[in-house]
Amino acid sequence: MTAQEFTYPEVGATRNAERPDGYRHLRQRMLVGRGPAEFRNAADAVMEFWMHRAIPVRVDASAPRAAPGVSVVIGLGAGPLRLRAPCRIVWTREEERYAGWAYGTLPGHPESGEESFVVHLDDEGDVWLTVTAFSRPATAAARLAGPFGRLFQRAYARRCGTVLRRLARG
Repeated sequence: MTAQEFTYPEVGATRNAERPDGYRHLRQRMLVGRGPAEFRNAADAVMEFWMHRAIPVRVDASAPRAAPGVSVVIGLGAGPLRLRAPCRIVWTREEERYAGWAYGTLPGHPESGEESFVVHLDDEGDVWLTVTAFSRPATAAARLAGPFGRLFQRAYARRCGTVLRRLARG
């Protein structure tokens, strides 16, 4: 997997929460549960794409679980109006108290950049979802969307938290 396959050069930057210049930045942190059982449920929901499917968006992934190199196409809308957003997973993290991944945009995606979804069990037993992204419009339609694109991205991140809260509780 090389940076040339992606539509942006800073592949993997969300792993360390970098904020590359020239992009819009997003970081949303939401409480989604409490305790190890809810962490495990949330981690599985993120790693197996259930959080995204429950939003609901269509997720076509080349594997049932997130892993580097897995192709993911997110579909929003229905029928001929469905927006297809091709991505590839650039990194994953699965540890005792962390689980998550990031995908980077591929040609055909309306945006250019990267977005990560990480679940964390903190020292107090709270389970958090953090969505981190950097992006910029890659198509004329995305540029025309202007501030609505940013509003949509924030609403999408908040919806991820709401859905994951429900999935974490089982």
